[in-house]
Amino acid sequence: MDFLLLAAESGAEEASGLGIILPAAAELFYGAISFLIVFFALKKFAFPNLNAMLDERREAIQGKMEASDAALAEAERVKATYASKIDDARTEGNKIIEDAKGTAEALRRDIVAKAEAEAQAIVARAQAEVATERDRALSELRAEVGTMSVDLAAKIVEKELDASAHQGLVDEYIARLSRSN
Repeated sequence: MDFLLLAAESGAEEASGLGIILPAAAELFYGAISFLIVFFALKKFAFPNLNAMLDERREAIQGKMEASDAALAEAERVKATYASKIDDARTEGNKIIEDAKGTAEALRRDIVAKAEAEAQAIVARAQAEVATERDRALSELRAEVGTMSVDLAAKIVEKELDASAHQGLVDEYIARLSRSN
C-alpha cells in the first residue's frame, strides 16, 4: 500500500506535460536494449529461416502457377484439336450424305430408265404379237372366206369349182379390199 501512495504522489507531481505519456528514461534505455537484443536474435536465427521458408513457398507457388498455365495451354490445344476433329467429322458426314444423295439419284434415274426401256420392250412385243395375231387372223379369215365362198358357189352353181382357182380369186378380192381401205 505504501507503493500505491508513493505512485500517487509522484504521479501528482508529474501530471503535467509529456511526463504522463513518456516512460522514465531508465525504462526507455532498458526497453531499447531489450528490443535490440531480441531484434538481432530474430535477425540471426528466425528471419533467415522465415525468408527461406517464404522463398520455398514462393517457388512452390510459382511452380504450381507455371504448371497450371502449362495445363491450361495443353487443355486449349486439346480443345482446338477436338474442335478440328469435330469439324472434320461434320464435313465428312456432309460429304457422305451428299454422296449418298447423288448415288440415290443416279440409282433412281437408272431404275426409271430401265423401267422405261422395259415398258418400251413390252409395248414392242405387244405390237409384234398384235401384228402376228392380225396376220394369222387375216390368213385364217381368207382361208375361211375362200372355203365358204367355194361352198356357196357350189351350192349356187351346184357344181364343184376348182378350189385353188377359187382361192386365187378370193385372195385377189381381199387384196383389192385391203388396198381400197
